[in-house]
Amino acid sequence: MRKRRTVAIVAVAAALTLTAGCGRDAGSGQEQAKAVDAGKATGDITVWAMGTEGEKLAAFAKDFTAENPDAKVNVTAVPWDAAHQKIASAIAAKQTPDVSMIGTTWQGEFAKTGALDPTPPDLIDSAAFFPGAWATTQVNGTSFGVPWYVETRALYYRTDIAAKAGVTSPPKTWEELTAMTKAMQAKGGAKWGIYLQPGKTGSWQTVLPFAWSNGASIADDKGYTFDSPQMTEALQYYQSFFTQKVSPTDLPNGQLEPDFGKGAIGAFISGPWEAGLVDEQGAKGKYAVAPLPTKQSSTSFIGGSNVAVFKDAKNRDGAWKFIQWLSKPDVQVKWYQTVTDLPAVQSAWQDPALTSDPILTTFGEQLKTAKAPPSFPTWEQVAASLDTEVEKVVNGKETPAAAVKTVQSQAQSIGTGA
Repeated sequence: MRKRRTVAIVAVAAALTLTAGCGRDAGSGQEQAKAVDAGKATGDITVWAMGTEGEKLAAFAKDFTAENPDAKVNVTAVPWDAAHQKIASAIAAKQTPDVSMIGTTWQGEFAKTGALDPTPPDLIDSAAFFPGAWATTQVNGTSFGVPWYVETRALYYRTDIAAKAGVTSPPKTWEELTAMTKAMQAKGGAKWGIYLQPGKTGSWQTVLPFAWSNGASIADDKGYTFDSPQMTEALQYYQSFFTQKVSPTDLPNGQLEPDFGKGAIGAFISGPWEAGLVDEQGAKGKYAVAPLPTKQSSTSFIGGSNVAVFKDAKNRDGAWKFIQWLSKPDVQVKWYQTVTDLPAVQSAWQDPALTSDPILTTFGEQLKTAKAPPSFPTWEQVAASLDTEVEKVVNGKETPAAAVKTVQSQAQSIGTGA
């Protein structure tokens, strides 16, 4: 989910109780998806959507109803901060819409309730999507939805400050990232060589790419696997930017973009929405975006949002036909042009609307290898634990090795919820 629309949303205990008490369970085996009737969509299709998507989708869906004149799409805009509880309550009361946006990190939790309809493979081609995005829809081997839009993280850096520091190309390795950010601070005039999230809420989205790029695996089929040499080494590397005072341990909210714009911060890691924000702060033409530096690989985090159909949908077939329409490459491109959501369908990235922008091209390349956290229902709780331990590491209150062991212990206590 996007930083510009929402703060990190943690699954509260009350919501978990509601969803767990529904009397449904997705089970541990694969569910069989039912086919969808052929022909055009008919009838009313109720949709819940959050943020900007909720505000824009009703008008956008008029093209769908033009192709399906006997169907009507009714969109309810839901604020992000109320969305998790609203969906959980609707599932408990069996009063769900036909379709809803589902945040990628919520997928496991809501699928666990048994309330989501398995994705019909005869209607939706999984190979059309970025692999990391499709993985966010899968729980226990079954897909419960379709990726709608995606985002990932890459490295923003001030090319003018780097050049002044003697760096003429983006860093390709961890060693080069350290060298560049130190040089921008020592020779380029930046107060801080880079800004990395210092363990605040959602910092796991920046930390995990370093872990994945170092070959770490944070989960397998049996549970969480944080306690590994690769994870510890990645956290040690992350910590080094703070212990060497290359990154600040505290930065006021809203200060990143202005500081990057005036050259006080030389680099940072974030998503595609930042381009417009830093342009507004005077950085336009003075920066570039590069893939994350490689250790064993260059593997970023993939986020975004999925769309799913509920088993209690009154118009199941119409709902899936609407999702199929949203997944068409040309529709994905038009949706990008409407709200700047990046397409989850890979072929949509061949459109000139995206290929003409070098920043978007970089994000498109990064998406090919980006990963998502495990779809365990408990992920939000475990992620909060990871954020807490990262903050201790950043501030020198805990060693990376101890932090990794603590996260593993807490993750095991929380369990997978599967």
